[in-house]
Amino acid sequence: MKYTQLGRTGLKVSRLVLGTMNFGPQTDEADSHAIMDAALDAGINIFDTANVYGWGEDKGRTESIIGNWFAKGGDRRDKVVLATKVYGNMSADNSNVWPNHDKLSAVNIRRAVDASLKRLRTDHIDVYQFHHIDRATPFEEIWQAVDVLIQQGKILYVGSSNFPGYKIAQANEIAARRSGTIGLVSEQCLYNLAERRAEMEVIPAARDYGLGVVPWSPLNGGLLGGVLRKQVEGGRRASGRSVDALADTAMRDRIQAYEDLLDKHGLEPGEVALAWLLTRPGVTGPIVGPRTAEQLASALRAVELELSEELLTGLDEIFPGPGPSPEAFAW
Repeated sequence: MKYTQLGRTGLKVSRLVLGTMNFGPQTDEADSHAIMDAALDAGINIFDTANVYGWGEDKGRTESIIGNWFAKGGDRRDKVVLATKVYGNMSADNSNVWPNHDKLSAVNIRRAVDASLKRLRTDHIDVYQFHHIDRATPFEEIWQAVDVLIQQGKILYVGSSNFPGYKIAQANEIAARRSGTIGLVSEQCLYNLAERRAEMEVIPAARDYGLGVVPWSPLNGGLLGGVLRKQVEGGRRASGRSVDALADTAMRDRIQAYEDLLDKHGLEPGEVALAWLLTRPGVTGPIVGPRTAEQLASALRAVELELSEELLTGLDEIFPGPGPSPEAFAW
């Protein structure tokens, strides 16, 4: 496994991040524990989750699965950089949310972190992430709540997720005016070959402010994982985000060209999609969310994959980025 610093911090993390969103809803506890063991054995040392994972009536289930794995001992907790998130409510149906039981008020941050610590069966969270911007809560209040949690030893670093560039700047400018507040150290954003809008504002802001970029959905909901080849070879139908994307003739043609290019080079689509992200400036490591041990093994191969300049050029021709800002939308 290869490692890098998380943004401007001294924290060393693996170039792949283990995503746990499938633990509970799609992968049972025993298999989830086996995947975490395999990830740790392979050198992946940063695990990402969120308080709402498990979804519906099972919100919090994923954190509990991770907590039960930590409780097995064997230095599991000591070896893992644990990242979880706060913002969403924990109501089963999202329709009956009690006031102050969601978003980023100081009240909810305090409540949510204590609940996550209990489920995770640990005394601290290494990277506590804001799952979304809260338009109603000023950053002065958020940072005051964070300062208290850091002083209490409950969290060490703070990251963002799904933040636009201007909110990354705003958050860290306000943090800089507060003595001793380091501010955001990472941004978890939607970024992959087929979805490159983050290159306009989010990634430049993250790099300027020293945030490590942690892309989620690196295969764009399976679209970049050889979806057309799988349909032909095994009769497997597209699902989720891929269905709508493939209904677009232009996108389907691009995915076909992508798979044809990789067939020419003898490479696996999903592994190339991950390896491409590892070449991008500012990227700490993509989040991989394996449902099975086999999917984890495929992701691990991407770390060692070297992409030629010819292949990188071909990928850019199929999936051109938006270009720098403001030129991408101005003269």
